[in-house]
Amino acid sequence: MLILGIDPGSRITGYGVLDVTASTPRYVASGCIRTRGDDLAQRLAQVYAGISEVIGRHGPGEFAIEQVFMSKNADSALKLGQARGTAIVCAANHGLPVSEYGPRQIKQAVTGGGAADKAQVQHMVTAILGLSGTPQADAADALAIALTHAHARRGLITRGSFGGGGKRSRKGNAWRDYRPS
Repeated sequence: MLILGIDPGSRITGYGVLDVTASTPRYVASGCIRTRGDDLAQRLAQVYAGISEVIGRHGPGEFAIEQVFMSKNADSALKLGQARGTAIVCAANHGLPVSEYGPRQIKQAVTGGGAADKAQVQHMVTAILGLSGTPQADAADALAIALTHAHARRGLITRGSFGGGGKRSRKGNAWRDYRPS
């Protein structure tokens, strides 16, 4: 079973794919969908196309996404919500069940603390998955979302309930940036 985690954004959307067939989640792929242009509708279309391509390439069985958090900038929060909605519609159109997790819940599940910063999340994702390098921040966040979902499926949300396991390499999987044409 593959889980696709999404860290939504109107400019950069992170994605992470994990294989949860074994007892310990295994890294499959991660990267960022980077949109171009100033027209929001076109950027949202690029987010949809990018997620659709990732789904087509990896065939996940489940989809996890971060819930919207309140920002001081209402315009940014609205754009984030629209990118998030675009991602959810894409998952639904591909027949994937959608699960949502709050930012504090994700940080708690991966780092053991709900107030962790991006660098701590990157570090823990790298350690838990035994990666040979550190993924870009948005891709690491998406992997953290997928990890949170994997642990929620098993009823293991607290950090003490799961560990990193042994060292594993990416075995040819590269962190990719998808740039729509």
